[in-house]
Amino acid sequence: MLEVDPPHGVYWETSGAPDGVPVLFLHGGPGAGTTPVHRRFFDPAFYRIVLFDQRGAGRSTPHGETKGNTTPALVADIEKLRALLGIESWIVFGGSWGSTLALAYAQAHPEHVRGLVLRGIFLCRKSEIQWFLYGMREIFPEAWREFVAAIPEAERGDLLQAFHKRLMHPDPDVHMPVARVWSAYEGTCSTLLPSAETMMGFRDERVALGLARIEAHYFANDIFLPEGALMAGVARIRAIPAVIVQGRYDIVCPIVTADELARNWPEAEYIVINDAGHSALEPGTRTALVDAMERFKLLSAPRGTPPN
Repeated sequence: MLEVDPPHGVYWETSGAPDGVPVLFLHGGPGAGTTPVHRRFFDPAFYRIVLFDQRGAGRSTPHGETKGNTTPALVADIEKLRALLGIESWIVFGGSWGSTLALAYAQAHPEHVRGLVLRGIFLCRKSEIQWFLYGMREIFPEAWREFVAAIPEAERGDLLQAFHKRLMHPDPDVHMPVARVWSAYEGTCSTLLPSAETMMGFRDERVALGLARIEAHYFANDIFLPEGALMAGVARIRAIPAVIVQGRYDIVCPIVTADELARNWPEAEYIVINDAGHSALEPGTRTALVDAMERFKLLSAPRGTPPN
C-alpha cells in the first residue's frame, strides 16, 4: 500500500523480472481496478510489471472514495510510486480511462516515459460523455432502456446528474441499485459479441460500485482538466514511441476519437482491429497489445543486444 493524501491508501504490486524493463499498467474506469489477468500482456522474463489500483478502486482504500480523487492527484500518485520503486523511466500501458490517464501522466512527466501503448482511446471530452450516456442507445437500445430504468423519467434529461446524486448517497439501498445498472450497461456494450466472462466481471458488486461512482464523479467534474487539454498536449509527447490500438466497433469509446488522436500524432503507430469492440481481452485486440509489447523489447534492449 502506498500512503498518499488522506484518506487514501493505494494498492500496488510488482511481478515479472525484478531487473527487467519497467512497464506500468493503468486500468480503466476510472474505478475498475486491476486483476491478475492484466499481467498477461507482458513477458515476465523481460518486463518488470507494475500494477496499481487507482484511488478508490480495486484494493485501494477506502473503496469508492471520491474525496481528493482527481486526475492531477492520480498523476502525482504515479510519480510517487515511480520514485518509491527507484524507476527512472517506464513504458506506460493503458486502455479506455487508462489511455486518458496515460496521456495525462506522459504530458506532465515526459522525461519518465520511454514508451506508450494506448487502447480504446478516451479523452473524456463532453461529446464523449454524452455519447456514453445517450448515444450508445443507437447501437444497444435494450441495454440503454435497462440503464435508464433506474432513473425516474422526469430526470432523464440529465442522466449524469441523476446518477451522480444517487451514486454519492451513503445508503447502499440507494447507491447499489444504480451502480449495478451503470456497470452492467458498460459491460454489455464493451464487446463486439456477447461475453459471459466480461459480464461476470462487471456484475461483481465491488467492481460495480467503484466503477459507477468514480466514473460519475470524474464525468461530472470534466476529469478535472480543461476541455481538450489532452489532445492539445500531444505536442509535448510526440517524440515518445507510441502504439494506439483501437477496435473498429468500439461502442463505449468510438473510433472517431482514436482516429483524431492518430491524425494529430502521426509519429504514433495506429492499429485498427476490424473484428473487435472495446474490451482489451477480445482476441484481435489482445494479440495486437501483446505484439506491441514484444516490439517494445527491441526499443528497450541495449544497442547490439537482442532481447531474449
